[in-house]
Amino acid sequence: MLIFRALGPFQACHGDVVLDLGGQRQMAVLARLLVARGRAVPVSVLIDELWPGEPPAQALSTIQGYVSRLRRALEPGRAPRKEAEVLVSAPPGYALRAETGQVDCWSFEKTVKMEGDPATVWERMDQALSLWRGPALAEFSDLTWAVTEAGRLEELRLTAVERRADAGLALGHSAALVADLEAHVSAHPLREEGWRLLALALYRGGRQGDALGALRRARTVLRDELGLDLGATLQRLESDMLVQAPHLDLPKEQPVTAHRPGPPSPPGVPAPGGNAAGSATPALRVLVVDDQALVRTGLRVVLESEPGFELAGEAGDGEQAIALARETRPDLVLMDIQMPRLDGLTAARRILAEENPPKVIMMTTFGTDDNLYSALRAGVSGFVLKTSAPEQLITAMRAAQAGDALIDPAVTTRLISAFAGRTDPAAPPALAGLSDAELDLLKLIARGLTNRQISATLAVPEEAVAASVSKLLDHLGLFDRAQLVVAAYESGLVNPGDTGR
Repeated sequence: MLIFRALGPFQACHGDVVLDLGGQRQMAVLARLLVARGRAVPVSVLIDELWPGEPPAQALSTIQGYVSRLRRALEPGRAPRKEAEVLVSAPPGYALRAETGQVDCWSFEKTVKMEGDPATVWERMDQALSLWRGPALAEFSDLTWAVTEAGRLEELRLTAVERRADAGLALGHSAALVADLEAHVSAHPLREEGWRLLALALYRGGRQGDALGALRRARTVLRDELGLDLGATLQRLESDMLVQAPHLDLPKEQPVTAHRPGPPSPPGVPAPGGNAAGSATPALRVLVVDDQALVRTGLRVVLESEPGFELAGEAGDGEQAIALARETRPDLVLMDIQMPRLDGLTAARRILAEENPPKVIMMTTFGTDDNLYSALRAGVSGFVLKTSAPEQLITAMRAAQAGDALIDPAVTTRLISAFAGRTDPAAPPALAGLSDAELDLLKLIARGLTNRQISATLAVPEEAVAASVSKLLDHLGLFDRAQLVVAAYESGLVNPGDTGR
């Protein structure tokens, strides 16, 4: 059977015999028809694209000569007066007649676009990638049409690499995929899907610190190259890893199902519906405070649709929030910072001054409100943007309740950076008397790392980190990680622009 190969050195073969297709320009005619996928290419287009801007005087007869010699090479047994069946005349030009299975790039593209369960996708992507023997259409890199098609095929190849890895992760092949994915992101550092797959492979391979390190590397690359932060998908993955969300773990060799897991539980707390003793785990009770009814409705829908959460009440202003917090005793208050009658900041201060107060998370629309800096000083657990995805909001609330990290640390520390250097009579004392180890710990906290991340970074038990954080809070007379961040910036221990380094 006649076979055409474009994914590597350009060839046409009869069985194991590689055919002589003539010189570079003559091969380019066949390659251009192959790129057209069976559609007719006018002779005028062939001339313009084979000799961009400078066609020879006898270009038409030259093309006709190329086609004649290619036909003899492709169909050596064809009778002189018999119509060609492979490289056919298709006025006003020519076309290549072949089945998909005869052309490697046609077959490759069809296979990459196939769907199926993880085992099927894994096998098909392996088959598709095995067709590649080198760069596509490299012999014709001086011709625009060839460069465009080579780029399109390369994009499909990268998609196949990532689809194979995604299927492999679902099948439990995490450890075996790490090396390939490291090479993939090294060669293509701006592909966020590659970073997602690498981080997930590391995480499922028991290397959580390396997984979070991969996401930090991705953030650095995107900021340095494009001036962008991680996309929403990578940000959600990072948040899920910080709280060890159950849906990130898949049993080895178990295919993915269509079931969407519920939200993650805080570290050390069993998933909703039971615990080690078999008793039910109390739901996280949330008081929602916002002067816009539409926002409250949206948040209510989010909470009611997620197992393990319970709406403790709704308030439309700060005064109502204070009264409801005293009445319902919620675990967490999710409150808008700008409201009529009594703003969220004042209400938060009063709620936090109560005995055994709930956690308080502030909400903002744009993340640029000056009051956010004061809110962190007041002891709120952080803040979220109202535009955050529901999954990110849920993860943020669980992280705040666990007391392990600020909400949205990248944005929080960016805001603190903007206000760094402001003096305040109520600012925490200087950091005199802290050991080098304590100062290093404070730097890591100020840069948004959780206890689990710090544990991986310093190679010490997480329990030891938690104890050190408590000791640090006691020494400085503070009661919240947010205030530790403020103290680090106000003392000059961490400077604007240091975040994430």
